[in-house]
Amino acid sequence: MKTLTGLALLLALPFIKQNDTDNLPMNKIQVIGSHNSYKEAIDPALFRLFQQKDSVSASKIDYAHISIIDQLNMGLLNLEIDIYADEKGGKYAHPKGLDWAVNQKNYDPEGKMKAPGFKIFHMVDLDFRSHYLTFTDCLQDLRKWSEAHPDHHPVFITLEAKDQPSKNPELTVPEKFTEKTFEDVDKTLLKYLGKEHLITPDMVRGKFETLEAAVLKNNWPTLKEAKGKFVFVLDDKESKRALYIAGHPSLKGRVLFADADPGTPEAAVMIRNNPKAPEIKDLVKKGYIIRTRADADTQQARNNDRSSFDAACNSGAQIITTDYFVKSTHFKSDYVVSFGGNTYFRVNPLFANEHSGTGR
Repeated sequence: MKTLTGLALLLALPFIKQNDTDNLPMNKIQVIGSHNSYKEAIDPALFRLFQQKDSVSASKIDYAHISIIDQLNMGLLNLEIDIYADEKGGKYAHPKGLDWAVNQKNYDPEGKMKAPGFKIFHMVDLDFRSHYLTFTDCLQDLRKWSEAHPDHHPVFITLEAKDQPSKNPELTVPEKFTEKTFEDVDKTLLKYLGKEHLITPDMVRGKFETLEAAVLKNNWPTLKEAKGKFVFVLDDKESKRALYIAGHPSLKGRVLFADADPGTPEAAVMIRNNPKAPEIKDLVKKGYIIRTRADADTQQARNNDRSSFDAACNSGAQIITTDYFVKSTHFKSDYVVSFGGNTYFRVNPLFANEHSGTGR
């Protein structure tokens, strides 16, 4: 039997009125959101130059998104933001790519990249154009949008702390994330977005001994309790994850959730980029929140291949990211992702037969 498409799955679910989802725990939903949500296209002149040198790599980053606020207004409920540390300011103010090709449009006319603080972009010196140059500007707009839409469903945001140097020694070397840097990330979120707009690990852990124990007992907030809030997840493993957790067992006092492994005190939200990974369904049923991807590197869109999206839907992963919530404007393709009828939220198919009033 063929895999059900996203639309068929939606139609197969029991009809549940919107108001009846208020008491549904937030781990029993499924949402669609964007990957590299901030990304603007590389300037055409620079892109053509890169394409001539490495057409395969160029094809993988040949996409762009509408503004983050426009995405939220469409109903998307996941964002991905890459941040670079810039403690003194100015480190990324003049990307080298600006000198590689002539006739590029102006970059950062207000000089925001010169100020200290976290910056947002995809790749140093090449893929540097973003709807938000600074993390603070992004958070301030998220706060304004949230306060204008106080009943919005929780918005999940994966945050990648980028500091990996390029293999090309000529490119700018990013500033390393340290224990202090991560403290500054938390402080920035609390200052510019506000604790009242956040679901934190402490809120989920409650009176349980560990965060994982709370998650395995379904102690996630209900959708009603999560209205108007954001959930931030650190999309990093190994050394950076360890830095963030250090001194904060079960992520006590932290703002971000971590992509922690099952069986560890910090385990709550996990990233499994392969939607066909067999363990996803079991992890979701246990109570963890899983983020996966419908597409990557433009390949599914170029081939109009929905198999990964169908697998993501069937897996029960609560968060599905895509670069194609609207059709590509960079190449011809009919590939586009939604649950049908331009919807990006639904009751999770793995829990659709449970009573919608089930609480904690």
